[in-house]
Amino acid sequence: MIVPMLCRGKVAGVATLLRSADHRPYTQQDLHLVENLADHAALAITNARSYAAERAASAALAQANDALKKSEVGHRLLFESSPIPLLVLDVETLALLAVNDAAARLYGYSREQLLLMNLLDLLPPDARAGAPARVAALGDREAKGHGRHIRRDGSPFIVEYDSRLVTFGGRPARFTLIADVTARHEAEEMRALLAAIVQSSNDAIVSQLLDGTVTSWNAAAERLFGFSTAEAVGKQITMVIPRARLTEARQLLARVVDGERISQYETVFRRKDGAEFAISLSLAPIFDTSGRVVGASASGRDLTSQRDAEEALRNTAEQLRQAQKMEAVGRLAGGIAHDFNNLLSVILSYSELLQSDLGPNDPGHGELNEVRKAALQAAELTRQLLLFSRKQVVAPRSLDLNEVMASVDKMVRRIVGEDIDLVASPGTNLAHVLADRSNIEQAILNLVVNARDAMPTGGKLTLETGNVELGLDYTNRHAGVQPGPYVMLAVSDTGIGMDRATQQRIFEPFFTTKPVGKGTGLGLSTVFGIAQQSGGTVWVYSELGKGSTFKMYFPAVLAKAEHAGRSPVSSTARGTETILLVEDQDQVRAVAQGILTRSGYRVLTARDASEALLICEMEEAAIHLLLTDVVMPHMSGAELASRVQRMRSGIRVLYMSGYTDDSVVRHGILESEMAFLQKPFTPESLTRKVREVIRAAP
Repeated sequence: MIVPMLCRGKVAGVATLLRSADHRPYTQQDLHLVENLADHAALAITNARSYAAERAASAALAQANDALKKSEVGHRLLFESSPIPLLVLDVETLALLAVNDAAARLYGYSREQLLLMNLLDLLPPDARAGAPARVAALGDREAKGHGRHIRRDGSPFIVEYDSRLVTFGGRPARFTLIADVTARHEAEEMRALLAAIVQSSNDAIVSQLLDGTVTSWNAAAERLFGFSTAEAVGKQITMVIPRARLTEARQLLARVVDGERISQYETVFRRKDGAEFAISLSLAPIFDTSGRVVGASASGRDLTSQRDAEEALRNTAEQLRQAQKMEAVGRLAGGIAHDFNNLLSVILSYSELLQSDLGPNDPGHGELNEVRKAALQAAELTRQLLLFSRKQVVAPRSLDLNEVMASVDKMVRRIVGEDIDLVASPGTNLAHVLADRSNIEQAILNLVVNARDAMPTGGKLTLETGNVELGLDYTNRHAGVQPGPYVMLAVSDTGIGMDRATQQRIFEPFFTTKPVGKGTGLGLSTVFGIAQQSGGTVWVYSELGKGSTFKMYFPAVLAKAEHAGRSPVSSTARGTETILLVEDQDQVRAVAQGILTRSGYRVLTARDASEALLICEMEEAAIHLLLTDVVMPHMSGAELASRVQRMRSGIRVLYMSGYTDDSVVRHGILESEMAFLQKPFTPESLTRKVREVIRAAP
């Protein structure tokens, strides 16, 4: 068997293997073995030849030195014919006393030109300072090292020198051997740079031989796999490959051996502790000087963070879709409730007016009472819709949720019955919240009723409060929630629970899992609206057969709890003042005018702001009160009131609306100095509020 001995693409010799003919024939494996041995031998021979050349150069230098001592003629012959650049420079002046042709070629000058120069002319400007002192400091010592020189054209290069002290023409001089090592230096710098890049890479970079032996292992690989470089190099790469993935790994290596580069291949590796994780691999072949594939280089990136980020993005997108859906439903619900409240104002008002005209024994009196009761029930439904859409006027106060929970304890116990174990767990040192007390009570009752219905055969119901801190881990997964201190109100049951599909819809208005006629589907949507209107949020956790937990989070405030009392209302609701009534709904305007006229008031009516402003200009008598709807076409009630008050100083203003979402109300909270009447109104609530506002005038 005869194979070439290759090193850096050149044939350094021939390796021959002899075997007796009666032995088995050579195999492909024998061939690979001999090729590897031949290549290693070629590298050794090449290095030996380089070393021999360097020895020859050193010998030439020694011979030249001897020649200098023995004869001028012999010196010149050896000096000038040497293929190695040689210089002789004066120790004191650094003048070039002698140069050979090789030196002249190296620097790009003629020998005559060089002999008119000194060492400083061959150095870059920034290296010239201190050069004479450095040469003088060498004394009679031999000096070896490297530095930067420049050629005639100004191009810099790296030299390696070997210098020793001699006597030349009776003067101390330094005989210097020069070698251009720029290519080697750049190669070393490139190798160092590549090594630094590999070590500083955030990706794990590993190289291996074709038999799987690890040959390099960077710092990122140490962090990713848990094995140190000392533990990994020399070991098999299979230590980080799960057994189930070994066949896949061999197939990938086979593709690399064929010269293929593989990019971003996703698979599974394992760490030192045995934990498996997803990884993205990029693989490339490693070639020797003859172009043969001798190994593979792989860079890997842990996909765990990426997968977590993708999951978080999916969750955020789902939250956004849910929030947009709830917002759209809320707008629809608010619009329906607003229009419905106008109709209910008409129904309630006319039914009460008709009742007042009939005696208590009249057959129609009871029938009208049923109409009124049905209208009030409808009004309660619209109130819940407005709570969900966050367009309900509220009276927020600083509340202690423990005190609120205690106040509804008796009612809750009556609701749940004796077959349910009710446990109250109030938190200690509870912070206060800014919310509408009646809304919080309603939210508790709605959650309790829901929990009771989820435990038809009994169970355990827990009411709990506590101070909590919602951090970024929670707020990042719940759109619209800001991190900070909150007060939690939780209602938990051991009932039938809910599946995921049901949980995604429970806060939608009119969605219910109860049989027809057993629920309106507004209970939990009301809870959602109350939490949102108070600046909080609702979190639910449920599993089928294991019960449900609803947690309402309200922003904590520093103010102490307030105990609100009701303002006394005058029993006298009649008057003789003039009222300007502005309402774009004809039926509402007509019934309001009839109620106020019956109560003795003089009523001027307008369909919109334009008519109202015209009346203010034309009416000569005093107008004591502007009663206006909040939301009207072309001009809002607030803008109309501002213009009317500039025209008629001292006029009082009473706003009314089925919901409040313009400048009269900030985030659903009525400004304290503005009077407001919530629709649907009744004759009693309308006349009482009108009288209250007029009497408040200075």
